[in-house]
Amino acid sequence: MKQAGFFDVEERLARLSGPGDQLEAFSRTVDFEVFRPDLELALACSDGSKGGRPPFDPVLMFKILVIQTLNNLSDERTEYLINDRLSFMRFLGLGLSDRVPDAKTVWLFRERLTQAGAIERLFDRFDATLRNAGYLPMSGQILDATLVAAPKQRNTNTEKVDLRAGRIPEDWQDKPAKMSHKDRHARWTLKFTKAKRQEDGTIPSTDLAIPFFGYKSHISIDRKFRLIRKWKTTDAAASDGARLREGLLDRSNTASDVWADTAYRSKANEAFMEKHGFVSKVHRKKPHLTPMPRHIQKSNAGNSVIRSRVEHVFADQKSQTGLFIRTVGITRATMRIGLANIVYNMRRFLLLERINAIA
Repeated sequence: MKQAGFFDVEERLARLSGPGDQLEAFSRTVDFEVFRPDLELALACSDGSKGGRPPFDPVLMFKILVIQTLNNLSDERTEYLINDRLSFMRFLGLGLSDRVPDAKTVWLFRERLTQAGAIERLFDRFDATLRNAGYLPMSGQILDATLVAAPKQRNTNTEKVDLRAGRIPEDWQDKPAKMSHKDRHARWTLKFTKAKRQEDGTIPSTDLAIPFFGYKSHISIDRKFRLIRKWKTTDAAASDGARLREGLLDRSNTASDVWADTAYRSKANEAFMEKHGFVSKVHRKKPHLTPMPRHIQKSNAGNSVIRSRVEHVFADQKSQTGLFIRTVGITRATMRIGLANIVYNMRRFLLLERINAIA
């Protein structure tokens, strides 16, 4: 069998570029070097003066996390596919003879970033890049939240009571191995969905309530470019509306309008927005036991056209990147959701740049 040479590899890469390699577009459009200062600060990178095996470049490792998030890969699958795919190697700047980080190295890198709480700084760093490119938060903002599934826990009723009260169950305290596999932060909640039409054509009067376990991703996007500007991670049972007052509103937006569904309509939120100069476009709730006034119906319908744009963000994250929490604990869940938000903004940035180039 003929041994592959340099020009054979180059020809294969050129053929990959023809149909359109998303990672190649990332390399052209996103300057990953902007993340280096925050990565090195979080990792407290050594200068190598103490000897030992040289660490992998932090930017290369961060790009591996981007690959993972884009393709919803486990650490083991990530290691395999980097060795297997030329497109992954090209994105990482690796040659066929270069050493590839193994699954344990990828896990340790992500864990160090997680424990350092670096994901917020990395998100803000890329947001600054977007602003410098001319994509300022404009035309108001839209808030919403979505449930993100996590592996279900099998706990006794007594353990559930302790967890809800913020206590560690007594049986877990002397079993560190067991406790490391128990997610003490994820919660059960009910996910309501519209009842389906029956065979006779009738629709049940009540919606379906489906038990759900995991976390909740709260985001605020700007209306103009649909980029995520603010975000927060909570357990699945947390109230959507209360998060509005916990840093989800972007005061740098050039417009003051705020769109959200009825979960965000409350006296406290309305007073908070008025105090801080925001204009509420939040959906109004139907009065109890009385028909919805026609002017409110019309107002809600108009607001829905704008508010619905935020649903495209969640649809993209779940259909394209398979957003799911594989890890244990809210700190790691925050890291996972934060990476998904950064990658979404990167993909959106690529699209906006492509549209501008055509225009």
